[in-house]
Amino acid sequence: MPIYAYRCEECGFAKDVLQKISDPQLTVCLSCGKPSFKKQLTAAGFQLKGTGWYATDFRGGTPPATGISTGPADGAAKAEAPKADAPASAPAASPASTPSKD
Repeated sequence: MPIYAYRCEECGFAKDVLQKISDPQLTVCLSCGKPSFKKQLTAAGFQLKGTGWYATDFRGGTPPATGISTGPADGAAKAEAPKADAPASAPAASPASTPSKD
């Protein structure tokens, strides 16, 4: 439940009141009893830190990785169908032999 700040315009009495959003607004001052108790506009009592949840997760860009494959991977498709104009790969060079010391 949110906390609302009230202040009396007649006597200056101020009080923070824990209310449901659906509760009616208080109008009668708890101190002087006059109908001049008004809800004040206050700053929000929380802060959102970081880059934001919707801007990075759901708004445009690439969707988050789920680990579920939707089709063949790019690498697998390229490996299966080599291009005809691509040069033949050279055999792997053997590592230089080093004389062993006995």
